[in-house]
Amino acid sequence: MSLVLRFRSKDGMFRLNTSQNASFGSVLDQLASRLPPFKPESLRLASSPSDQGQLALDIKDQSVQGLNLKHGDMLYLTYEPAEASKSVGISEVKETNTVKQLPIDDIYDKEEGLIPRKRTSLCKHTDKGMCEYCSPLPPWDKGYQQEHNIKHISFHAHINELNSLTNRKESGSSYISPLSESNFKINKNCPAGHDPWPKGICSKCQPSAVTLQRQNFRMVDHVEFQDSEIINEFINAWRLSGTQRIGLMLGSYDRYEKVPLGIKAKVEAIYELPQVDQEDGIILQNWEEEQQILSLIRKLDLQPVGIIFTDLLDAGSGNGSVICKRHKDSFFLSSLEAIFAIKWQLKFPNICKWSDSGIFSSKFVTCVISGNTSGEIDIEAYQISESGEGLVKADLISPSTHPNEVYINEQNDERYVPEIFYQKINEYGLQVKQHATPSFPVEYLLVSLTHGFPERSSPFFKAGASNKFPIENRAYIGESASMPDLKNYLSSINGDDMSVLATLLSNFHLLVYFTLNQDILSGHEYELLVEITRKIGKGEEALPDCYKLVDSDGWRTLQTILQVGY
Repeated sequence: MSLVLRFRSKDGMFRLNTSQNASFGSVLDQLASRLPPFKPESLRLASSPSDQGQLALDIKDQSVQGLNLKHGDMLYLTYEPAEASKSVGISEVKETNTVKQLPIDDIYDKEEGLIPRKRTSLCKHTDKGMCEYCSPLPPWDKGYQQEHNIKHISFHAHINELNSLTNRKESGSSYISPLSESNFKINKNCPAGHDPWPKGICSKCQPSAVTLQRQNFRMVDHVEFQDSEIINEFINAWRLSGTQRIGLMLGSYDRYEKVPLGIKAKVEAIYELPQVDQEDGIILQNWEEEQQILSLIRKLDLQPVGIIFTDLLDAGSGNGSVICKRHKDSFFLSSLEAIFAIKWQLKFPNICKWSDSGIFSSKFVTCVISGNTSGEIDIEAYQISESGEGLVKADLISPSTHPNEVYINEQNDERYVPEIFYQKINEYGLQVKQHATPSFPVEYLLVSLTHGFPERSSPFFKAGASNKFPIENRAYIGESASMPDLKNYLSSINGDDMSVLATLLSNFHLLVYFTLNQDILSGHEYELLVEITRKIGKGEEALPDCYKLVDSDGWRTLQTILQVGY
């Protein structure tokens, strides 16, 4: 039912059309576009001019009907003026106040990412002038992409492009979220009042047809392994056993200068998950220590950035070459692997203030170690598109027996399957729309990333290749951490050389051992051990904490046990 609400303020009276089922926040967004710049957190609404009223931010999530507002009701507004030059939507306040993004996202939100250009022979102005031939380009410029062979623009370039169209500074309209998550589910709480699916359906609750296109942006542009030994040690499990291996990549996100507003995932360590390895695949086991390991990662100011697995087969030539399984005539990432990657992406969503839900896609990446066309061991990095995540959340796709095809699930009482299409280039070079029944190519879900190693290595964990500690969950190849291993690892300390101790303690797999065997040190001593590693990784002074650890009762007891018992 449509109704009109009236609002009176010191700047005049306003009438707004709405409905009983509408969110009051949407009404406030309409109101914000009519008012002069104000501080949203100061906006109050009252039923009479003498009342103090309620803060708008406290009631914006309620419906018009829930607030008992009727046609013709008058509300009185009070607010403080703001210095900003543009109107601010209430929804924008929600995002900026409650959504905690990654530091790299906060940095890029303040930058335009303009691409500078030098003067050319066509420029007729002075050195301090600027014209169409030398003015900076926006970070989403297609000509720059083609010139530098950039297949996907960066995520923040994509946001800036959308904001340039939907939230122009010169316009007086309220803020509109440029991003929204793909939702391909049928609405079982349809406001039209009919029985929910499968007994009833209408245009309001029925999802629209889905047309899949290759995603033109990527959440992460580059994967950077901070030390080549990280990869070498991971592949070594295959060299010793002939079976495949999977691990969780840990690290952080930082600037990637080769792409405007680019982001790179810096990999500092690989945690090898509990698994049963086979020659042609991997079976993941129940990860009982998940919360303990994730807690350790957070304390180090790191986070999971991706999954990595091997798919290697020795060529039998005796020179270390491997068979190339993944290429343009077979597949790059199978449908089973793609859906597996999506589930990990959904497990670690990307917090984003530019999305109306506060979440948009994921920065989680998937890396495959396999043979390239030259028979060499190589790495390929991928992400799955945001629309691919939406398909999995709606339970619309499944793996296929053909690795390069994704199967469309059948419709049932719980699952409504909208029409799904994908765009392709036909034999005449024309772009056509193809019906995705019963399957479609997995390549429409893939977003490729670059990878490499830094020019100057400065890994978070400083122990290095010469100080190895047994890696977790490798009992199947006879590698299992124990107290004798701990004794051998710490035996290189000469006297009270704290710098050597600090370096040895900066080892991720050593920390995992202490984390899963917390009876070795007390809680305070364990926290001190983690803090030492965190400070060393951040380049902070850690020697005072090393002295505290060495002087602790638990560390002295540990040294005594290692000397006497092992």
